Amino acid sequence: MKILIKEAKIIDSSSKHNGKICDILINNNKIEKIAKKIQIDSETKIFKSDNLHISQGWLDMHVNFGQPGFEQRETIENGLNVAAKGGYTEVLLMPNTNPSIDNSSMIDFIKSFSKKHIVNIQVAGNLTMNQEGKNIVEIHDMTKNGCIAFTDDKKSIQNNELMKIALLYMKNSDALLMNYPNDIKMQNKGVINEGKISTQLGLKGIPNIAEEMMLDRDISLCKYTDGRIHESYISTEKSVDKIKQAKEDGINISADVALHNIFLTDESVNNFDTRFKVLPPLRSNSDNKAIVKGLKNGTIDVITTDHSPFEVETKKIEFDNAEFGIIGLETAFGLINKNLEKHLSINQIIEKIANNPRKILGLDNYTIEEGNKANLTIFNPEIEWSLEENDTLSKSKNSPFFGKKLKGKALGIYNNNKFKEIN
Repeated sequence: MKILIKEAKIIDSSSKHNGKICDILINNNKIEKIAKKIQIDSETKIFKSDNLHISQGWLDMHVNFGQPGFEQRETIENGLNVAAKGGYTEVLLMPNTNPSIDNSSMIDFIKSFSKKHIVNIQVAGNLTMNQEGKNIVEIHDMTKNGCIAFTDDKKSIQNNELMKIALLYMKNSDALLMNYPNDIKMQNKGVINEGKISTQLGLKGIPNIAEEMMLDRDISLCKYTDGRIHESYISTEKSVDKIKQAKEDGINISADVALHNIFLTDESVNNFDTRFKVLPPLRSNSDNKAIVKGLKNGTIDVITTDHSPFEVETKKIEFDNAEFGIIGLETAFGLINKNLEKHLSINQIIEKIANNPRKILGLDNYTIEEGNKANLTIFNPEIEWSLEENDTLSKSKNSPFFGKKLKGKALGIYNNNKFKEIN
């Protein structure tokens, strides 16, 4: 495929063209030419729109699609289409499936879905067999088959010795060890942030310390083993401080935040609205401010959607019994840009959703330069729009953001020698 992207502002801090408005000619999966103005033949497709911006393709480090086992929530094929509509060219699939992603045959099964798709799918395997937190999987064998990360996701690793051994094993692997820091006993079946709102509603709270104690454990073990770890879904002010100090101390640690934990607080659930029930829970305004500060100064490296589709029967029920999670791929950039544009530059935002995830996962960096592979997202950061429930591609509708005004929208993606225009 041959396509010319007309007059697009390049947002890529690793490119010599960063900040310039250029024509970009893509031919047969590669960036053939970047110039102020490019002449083309009649067979070349032209893409042109107002206020075009272009960056490396966006990558989400935390998505759930359900399949295998929960196809009624989201199939892999449909999930990839949802990601494409949101402007993502690559996703890291979390191993919350049945059967678990704890062996090489499961890696092959998952990766087979993206062989002909515009969106790349990367696989995170379970760290322990059946996600039970007891026995570590065959890390070497799964890595050899294309597994690039290991995690039990929201089923945090509670066993200290097992985490120590995992950190030591992973030193001989290029794959990433990820953990959500959450002490299950301290969580104590909590369903909402512990605070004034949980008391008013009579709901069991999840204290900040449940996250912070486990984070202390992970940092200590990472230092002890001289290992590397990625902390998922950071949500509290003290957690941000601890990660910042760990980085200053030379510990090999990185971290992400789910986008809703940047700007929503526990006030959102004041009327028992289960659409806002997430894990970690929505915290306080002071926690949000610390998260934003951590994003700005580089303490928190990545913003994820934590796309978690659930059928209505598991969300529109009593708050205590409802599942944790919301969908987020289609509304992600509009929410991130709207809530962070006064705090982060557009380059910083793109680093959190494109450049940094690839660096942390050890994937190729698709710098926007002539001769490089084309893996690109085209967007306008100024468009105001909204997503209605009837317009979402996701099979699940568990989002509190339908009908909300968003700012910034993906207009197209190019990857795997395919171009998709996004309406």
